[in-house]
Amino acid sequence: MRLILGSASPRRKDLLAQLGIMPDAVIPPDINEDPKPRELPLPYCARLAREKALAVPAEADDIVLCADTTVALGRRILGKPADAGEAAEFLTALGGRRHQVITSVAVRLGDRVWMRDSVSAVKMKRLSDDELNAYLASGEWQGKAGAYGIQGAAGAFIPWISGSFTGIVGLPLAETAALLAAAGYPVWRQA
Repeated sequence: MRLILGSASPRRKDLLAQLGIMPDAVIPPDINEDPKPRELPLPYCARLAREKALAVPAEADDIVLCADTTVALGRRILGKPADAGEAAEFLTALGGRRHQVITSVAVRLGDRVWMRDSVSAVKMKRLSDDELNAYLASGEWQGKAGAYGIQGAAGAFIPWISGSFTGIVGLPLAETAALLAAAGYPVWRQA
């Protein structure tokens, strides 16, 4: 039984390592991540996690682990910004407001897929021009939903969360461990 991590995210690999789990292979899936018209954030995130899990090539007895993280401001999906201008727009919109960080996890074994969602509430402070410009110049916003990663410098912008810290980072460990165990992966024998 091999464990395949279907993600290019070094953060997800690091979070798995906290459970003592090292994937046997890392195969990022190539899927279209564009939201469908009028698609809401939670169904969008769950759909992407499932599509990723189904897109990873695997043998029948391999376990595939995939996840998707989405930042939602109300009904609006804030994905990975295309450029610094869009990152600035996202960070300005999030400033002084609560938003949701949704991470959906999918585990596949053969034709069976197990799914769980983690929804956390996050409040970001209003950023000064200096804070915003310094953060944009750092490049840390690149490749991150909502243009920030709580585990980096942007952690200084987050005075309050309610939910799963690891879910906000990109892989909720409680949900992930439960899904892997449901699929027959020896989670706690690895630690």
